[in-house]
Amino acid sequence: MTRGPGRRAPLVVVGDALLDRDLDGRAERLAPDAPVPVVDDPAERCRPGGAALAASLAACLDGRSVILVTALATDEAGEVLRGLLERAGVEVVDLGLAGRTPEKIRVRVDGRSLLRLDRATRPGAVGPLDRAGRRAIAGAVAVLVADYGRGMAAEPEVRAALAALPARRSLVWDPHPRGPAPVAGARLATPNRAEAAGFASQVAGEGLAAVTARARTLAERWAAGGVAVTLGAGGALLVEGSGAPLVVPAPAFIGGDPCGAGDRFAAAAAGLLGDGALPSEAVAGAVASASAFVAAGGAATIHLDPGDPATPNRRPPMPRPPLERTPGEPTPGEPTPGAPEPRPPLSGPPVGKPSPSPELGDPAVHSSSTDPSKSDSAVGLNSRSAFFPPSADRRMGIRWEITVVSRRYAAVVRICFFGVVATLFDHSILTLSSSRPAFRYPA
Repeated sequence: MTRGPGRRAPLVVVGDALLDRDLDGRAERLAPDAPVPVVDDPAERCRPGGAALAASLAACLDGRSVILVTALATDEAGEVLRGLLERAGVEVVDLGLAGRTPEKIRVRVDGRSLLRLDRATRPGAVGPLDRAGRRAIAGAVAVLVADYGRGMAAEPEVRAALAALPARRSLVWDPHPRGPAPVAGARLATPNRAEAAGFASQVAGEGLAAVTARARTLAERWAAGGVAVTLGAGGALLVEGSGAPLVVPAPAFIGGDPCGAGDRFAAAAAGLLGDGALPSEAVAGAVASASAFVAAGGAATIHLDPGDPATPNRRPPMPRPPLERTPGEPTPGEPTPGAPEPRPPLSGPPVGKPSPSPELGDPAVHSSSTDPSKSDSAVGLNSRSAFFPPSADRRMGIRWEITVVSRRYAAVVRICFFGVVATLFDHSILTLSSSRPAFRYPA
């Protein structure tokens, strides 16, 4: 494996590769012989699954150089999977799989899954780690183990190569209930809430206090630097050593598809740790990346079929055109001479999100939002940038505030005017009534 003089070390993903097939059709009637929907004219779309999905997401969405160390079969599904990885730009180190390629088939209607079919559920035998695999792991900027319980993470030579990584090399382990425990010294382990409950079943409870206790138990058992338990729509909880847990909330959104969210989280965290981020920064960035991925439609947005680009079908937003400025006017972001300092953003949890639960007890829970995409202005919370682009100059904001204040004063003046008119009208009626002679009945 050779790299150019300006090319950075790759992110290496180690794990079991699967083939995912989506059958998208329409359901407008029920079958006459059973109360089940009939899916008409399903269109098949294939994409990488398992560790292959994590590698493809890092390559397609993050633009990283990725090497996947996995075991591929020689059947038709294995050849399809190999072609998809090639189109995604992922370099493959194949250890060989004696058996069939595992497949997950989802039948979908209107973007929602009706059922899933699994093929080759019995794992095949994984080949030994070769020289190319050892060289890839040793030369990685970071290593992600995406374990799907099919033998790759349990291969003795693979585990020996992972355990021999220097401490400065970031190792992220995404465990599986049917897989082995992570090797000692992992920088970060990323089980989800249900997996953490299964790994540390001796800890009772369902709240964040129980999640924190399980994370501490697993970090001590696995000798891991940190454990980040993903909480689905609740974000993630990170525990490092004996310090206070860190709760990173996920931005609120409606809809989405959670398929592949765990792989997106783990791949983003591993990439950020390889970039030099702290575990807290990596978890915050991974929560933001996974949330955006789910909101966009999940794994179904990755199109790698022949003829489609190896990128998600959601294109990035078009950049705003630059504003026209007069000579001498400061550019956006530069302070205006003599202008007051901008007010800091409002503190506290995001709108629509509850404060951290007090059930944690003594340890303080800190809410982190270091990613720019989670700031108030990005999600449209109560800030002035929600009304005009943040690239507008300060004078635009001053004019906007003056307009709002003027409208408020105008409303107050109108209320006072009509109040005075109503008072004078009532007074005139009373005056006319008092000046009119009283009616007397004739004697």
